This record gives sequence, structure tokens and C-alpha cells, in this order.
Amino acid sequence: MKIGILGAGQLGRMLALAGLPMGHSFHFLDPGEGESVAGLGGFTRASFDDPDAMARFVASVDRVTFEFENVPAAAVARIASERPVAPGALALERSQDRLIEKQLFTELGIPTAPFRSIETPLDLKQAAAEIGLPAVIKTRRHGYDGKGQWVATQTGDLETAWRALGAQPLILEGFVRFRRELSIIGARDAWGGTVFYPLVENHHGDGILRLSLAPAAVEAELQAFAEGYAHRLLDTLQYEGVLALELFQVGDELFANEMAPRVHNSGHWTIEGAETSQFENHLRAVLGLPLGATASRCQSAMVNLIGSLPVDTDLLACPGAHLHLYAKQPRPGRKVGHVTITAESDPELRRRLGNLMRYLPANLLPHLPAPLVRQVAPGEILPVPGAREC
Repeated sequence: MKIGILGAGQLGRMLALAGLPMGHSFHFLDPGEGESVAGLGGFTRASFDDPDAMARFVASVDRVTFEFENVPAAAVARIASERPVAPGALALERSQDRLIEKQLFTELGIPTAPFRSIETPLDLKQAAAEIGLPAVIKTRRHGYDGKGQWVATQTGDLETAWRALGAQPLILEGFVRFRRELSIIGARDAWGGTVFYPLVENHHGDGILRLSLAPAAVEAELQAFAEGYAHRLLDTLQYEGVLALELFQVGDELFANEMAPRVHNSGHWTIEGAETSQFENHLRAVLGLPLGATASRCQSAMVNLIGSLPVDTDLLACPGAHLHLYAKQPRPGRKVGHVTITAESDPELRRRLGNLMRYLPANLLPHLPAPLVRQVAPGEILPVPGAREC
């Protein structure tokens, strides 16, 4: 079957790499150069709003999905009149506007930080007075990886934030003093069948995901809460495919931050670390195939490569290391690849992460949490007694 993918970044690349062994072919449409998907299928460089290019693209494929949540929902709705497309336009509409997204969480009884809609500078002052400072001020649309956000710690920050964020509709959210950040990834098929991956612990720097640890060390009750919240979203949206829900853990409670109607950065570990990767399960759901098992095969850690390539591909000599490069030219703040480390136990995983540090670009190291990964002195090799490959 030929699958059309709206977007041609690293997520599209990994979807194709999961689908090609299953006998499927791909065609991508993206306004960029499509460097990450070169050689993996057909490619059309065009705007998502170009009706002629979109018509040719749709005519060339059997089914359509997307790897990027800022595809216009109206374009996806038009495609749905000609070809099966999953997930649908409803999921995009609800996730593209942070206010509408938070309102959906509230409607479904999914806890969130307190929030207010902001239309004017006066709204911003009133919301800050009601909710209190510090608070996070965000654009309602087109924000990701820390973009379109401002943390206000004092009243004088409000006017600065209004100007810096473009004097446009915003949302103010109460600042959550969380214990840690988690995410749950689930997949739903067209008949309502669902599967969920274990909760993942995430660490960010400058608003960009830097490290994911999977499975997160959580009690079964917390996993059940997360699955319940994600299940409500999947069913309400009549969802088909993979969806990620980002969460804050506060004590024994979970607060929803954002959802992503697509495969997700915090699920990259599933390629090596789970019975079925998130990419394969997304394609299975889109194509009406049985969903695969989601159990973890081992302990995994995923380190994002941001802005720079590895110092040396000798990092593959590290036990359990798996390197994924996205065929992108490095530039500051750009995701150019990731490394996944697998191990049989958590202590062994920490040792392997320590060994990996010597091969990572220096600009990544300050963003990795020191209590989790201690830096290794040059030439030092940490012992891994009795290690067994995952």
C-alpha cells in the first residue's frame, strides 16, 4: 500500500523506515527540502495549502497520515473526502490551539494547571492576579520545543511577555512545581482497540527534550491514571494512530500539559526497547492492521542530539548503543539525531549512559541531569559486570 505523509521531517523518516520492511511505499509532501526522507519515497515540495499540489499528492497514494501537528486541519478535512486519513482533522483542531486543548482536558476530567484565555494586556494582568505568579504565558498556536512561551515571575514581566509573544491571543497557565515530567503514548485502531506503552520520564533543557528514560519508575496506579486520561482522549476524538500525552507528576497526581496527535519524540526508545515501535503501531492503526504488543524489552534511555552531530561514531562501541541520524545539516536548536541505550537493569543503564558521555557534543552535556548521568573522565571505562545485550 502507498502511504502519503504530510510532513517530511525525522518523524516521517522513521515512519517510512518502519513501513518499508512491511512492504509499504511512501510519498511525502512538505514545504521544506525534505532532506530527512530522501530516498525513502516520492516527495512533493509544496505548501499544505496548495490545492493543485495537494490534489496530485492525494491521487498518488492510498491512505494519508501526518507527522506534524501544524498541518492545517482544513486541508486534512478536504483529504478525508477523497482518501482515508488518520488521525482525523478533529484531533488537529483540538491540539493546534492550546486554549481549546486545555478546555478539552477539563471537559474530560483530566487535571491541568489553572489557565485563562488572554486577548488583551488587561486580560493578562487580571489572569496573573487571579492565578498568581510565577505563571507560564504561551501563544495559543504554533508553539513547540519551548517556542512561543514566556515565564513571568513578577508583574513587570507581563507587558514584556505580551510584546515578545506578538500581541496576539495567548493562554496563561499556573506554574506547576512538578516532581518530574512524564509522557504516555497510546495507539488506537478504527474499532476502538487500544494499547499503551509504559510511562516515560523526560528531561528538558531550553524547552527541548534532552533525555527520556523508559520505562519510568512508577507505581502501577500512576500508569493506570495516565492510561485512563489518554483513553478518554483517544475515544472522544475517535482517534486512529499514535497519540502522546505530556504530563507533570505532582506528588501522587498527574496533570496534563499538552497532547501530540502523532508519533512523539519521547517514544523513540520504542524502536529498540519495545516489542513494537510507536512508528510501526501508528502505521498498523492507519492501515487497519492489528496493533502490536507494547511491553518494554529492557531498560532504555534516549538522548537527543541537538544542533551537533556526535563527536565520534565510535560511540557505537558502547554496549547497548543505537545511533539514529536524521540526514539534517546541524544548526543550533535543531534535532539532528538521537542515541538510544538499552540495558537489562537500571544500574547497568546508568553505567552505559556514563560511558556514552565522552562521545556526545560538549553543548549537550550541560542539559543532561547530573544526578542521573555522571560525566566520565577521559579514558575511563566504567565496568559493566556480567552485562547481557538487550
